[in-house]
Amino acid sequence: MSIDHPYLLFLGDAHDLLAAKTAHGIAQWRRNWCLGQYRMTGCQADLGLPDLSLEAAAAAGARTLVIGVANRGGRIAPAWQEVMVRALELGMDIASGLHQKLVDLPAVAEFAKLEGRRLFDVRHPSRDFEVGTGAPRTGRRLLTVGTDCSVGKMFTSLALERDMRARGMAADFRATGQTGILIAGEGVSVDAVIADFISGAVEWLSPANDPDHWDIVEGQGSLFHPSFAGVSMGLVHGAQAEALIMCHEPGRPHMRGVPGHQVPDVGDCIAFNEQCARLTHPDAKVIGIACNTSALDGAAADRLKGELSDRHQMPCVDPLKDGTDALIDRLG
Repeated sequence: MSIDHPYLLFLGDAHDLLAAKTAHGIAQWRRNWCLGQYRMTGCQADLGLPDLSLEAAAAAGARTLVIGVANRGGRIAPAWQEVMVRALELGMDIASGLHQKLVDLPAVAEFAKLEGRRLFDVRHPSRDFEVGTGAPRTGRRLLTVGTDCSVGKMFTSLALERDMRARGMAADFRATGQTGILIAGEGVSVDAVIADFISGAVEWLSPANDPDHWDIVEGQGSLFHPSFAGVSMGLVHGAQAEALIMCHEPGRPHMRGVPGHQVPDVGDCIAFNEQCARLTHPDAKVIGIACNTSALDGAAADRLKGELSDRHQMPCVDPLKDGTDALIDRLG
């Protein structure tokens, strides 16, 4: 897969920044690839990029319209398809990580063929996987896990890769979601893998390696989320990680997308993730907490991180504000 950039990031009618988390992640980690953003009427998300019309973006050299919205169910609205067809007409390719495939949209697929443009459905694997075995393999692996969805597992994984490489460590980010794939250029979107093969797909993604090499496996969902715990469990078993990082965002009134389900206690999440991970790595351990404190002021964020660190006897950092050195120091 080779997706051309510069990108024009499509935010559609996203009601908040979390709803545009794909675009947000790309803008955070590959901003130099992003020419601007395209927002429809009612969009409440803003990446701080130039707002461009399709015509202006094409004139400025945009090569690919990236669907940067991650809505519940991964559906493509009819109004979005009108934008896609116009982008194709102006000479752009389209890349999407949603469940609904671009190639299954007749108007979009037919126009892309007519114009000789490419459609990238990055969420959908282009190969088959074996059933996972849990057999021990060489190399070292770290998995980011979470108390809920969209709490910073991908951001933490990318920050760890950046900071470990800065120390001269052999480390590679292993993308398991559509945004990570658009950032890394490769990976497996595990929530589009048939359930029986999720752990096997992660074993393939993070194979045996040199004894001192770290794979930083991007986590998905939460073992406590009623909608997505199955995907999370397959990742935990397939990653066979010796080290886990618990990702958390304080202050949520309930778990993402499921009112009535409270965000679980961090300590309960640590204990249960360790228990599950030890099925395939007997020594698996949560070594630190990555806390998304973007909604807190400096004093409140520092107080919360200190409380979590003291309570659980491990470092707690905001990876984007503090870096990840305190977590890396625990890897041994």
